Amino acid sequence: MQTTISIIDVGTNTFHILIIRLQAGRNFHILHKERIPVKLGEKGISKGIIDDTAFDRGIETLKYFKNISDKFNVSTIHAVATSGIRSTTNGVKFVEQIKKQTGINIKVISGEEEARLIYKGINFTLNLGKYPILIIDIGGGSVEFIIGNEEKIFWTKSYEIGAQRLLDRFHTNDPIPTEQIAKMNEFLEENLQELTDKIKEYGPRIIIGASGAFETFSDIYFKEQNPSFLQSEVTETDMDYSLCEQIYNQLISSTREERLKIPGMVEFRADMIVVSAILVYFFLKKFKFSAIRVSNAALKEGVLAELLEETITDMDL
Repeated sequence: MQTTISIIDVGTNTFHILIIRLQAGRNFHILHKERIPVKLGEKGISKGIIDDTAFDRGIETLKYFKNISDKFNVSTIHAVATSGIRSTTNGVKFVEQIKKQTGINIKVISGEEEARLIYKGINFTLNLGKYPILIIDIGGGSVEFIIGNEEKIFWTKSYEIGAQRLLDRFHTNDPIPTEQIAKMNEFLEENLQELTDKIKEYGPRIIIGASGAFETFSDIYFKEQNPSFLQSEVTETDMDYSLCEQIYNQLISSTREERLKIPGMVEFRADMIVVSAILVYFFLKKFKFSAIRVSNAALKEGVLAELLEETITDMDL
């Protein structure tokens, strides 16, 4: 028995669709995978709303995803939404409009549920090992931090300090001024004290970066060695501290125009990549992490892993 499903991640910056043919056991085949930089949080999330223009972009993108799903004759669409919907006053209206115009039911998940699914997706695709690791997923609206290993989550928390919010608050001039970097680091120090305590308690030495901005870091990192490299075409890459620091220095000292000329940079991340780099470097420097493992997997793969667990018995009948 086979069935075809769509998984849609309605993110604050990017919308993703993953169309899968589920087969017996835990087997599956990816039929279609696509991301669109909707920028749902642009000009609004820091004010607690979805801006009208972003609202319309989101509607049109989900109509497009529905059409793709129909072409593949999917039986079910599993759509989840995160900070860009759950933290905005017109998020409910957006969900209602999507239902009305496409028939798609969007499940708005909590930050805690988002973190759990991110862990599940990464644990599903990578070998996490028995020692604690720190998983970071930098979204446009929130950032999820998970400390765990291959067996379980030790601690997790979602913070509403996503890249669009940090961009609005700290990156108002380009290149970003030194004093704004200092203010952002002070902000992180003040607001992430619980996370700091948990890192000291569990002692992770490796960061796993989940998709998003980390893919761009990886593309920049490896493009110098291999111009044809694309993070999206591999499961995992490893980055060492020294070159991470080099990329950080390059990003914080560049204008948008200069960033767009960096091999590996994609246009839709050219704005938020600077505050994302500051956030990652804050942890690299503070806790002397030895390396970063970059994973393509994140939320949508977590949804897939959970669906496989739920359907495995039925699929084997």
